[in-house]
Amino acid sequence: MPDPHPLNQAVIAQALHDLRNGQLRRAKSMGFDDTALEALKHPAMASLLANATVKWCSVSVNKEVLHHLLSQVNDVTREIEEIDRLLRLGASTELISKFYGLTHQEIALRRDVIGLPKRKGRHPVLSEEQDADLWHRWSATVKERGTELNDDMAMLAITADLAECTGLPISVIWSAIRGWIDEGLV
Repeated sequence: MPDPHPLNQAVIAQALHDLRNGQLRRAKSMGFDDTALEALKHPAMASLLANATVKWCSVSVNKEVLHHLLSQVNDVTREIEEIDRLLRLGASTELISKFYGLTHQEIALRRDVIGLPKRKGRHPVLSEEQDADLWHRWSATVKERGTELNDDMAMLAITADLAECTGLPISVIWSAIRGWIDEGLV
């Protein structure tokens, strides 16, 4: 005797679950009419449908939703990579929390996962030479990229790039940039 069709079993299991949880509309949206739903109330009828060897239902894939979900995976992967990059470049917990909504515990875990040592204390203050060099690099980059001063995500990207090329921690650079913007030094 041939085995029951697994798709039939999955659909019946889902329909029974929906009915038990009062999701009548959901069961109907799968294609069940009132007569079929009434039949599912009887275990013998549900068993007959679930164990049928002939496939009595089909699957349709909503390509738009599928591709949207798949792109979200890429977005999450990119976000994790960006958070890790920022942490490696010396971003503070507050900065990561502000931009990505992570808790202090989640950030501490990310630091552990990527093997960063626990930070103690604040980063050092910029020297006058570092401040002047950083300001020139930042103002040139802002002009070159045409970045709006109120575009925090773009400013964060610039800050990360400056941290990579100067070796200064992101949190120090971010603080300096916010100070320059607040003072109107553009």
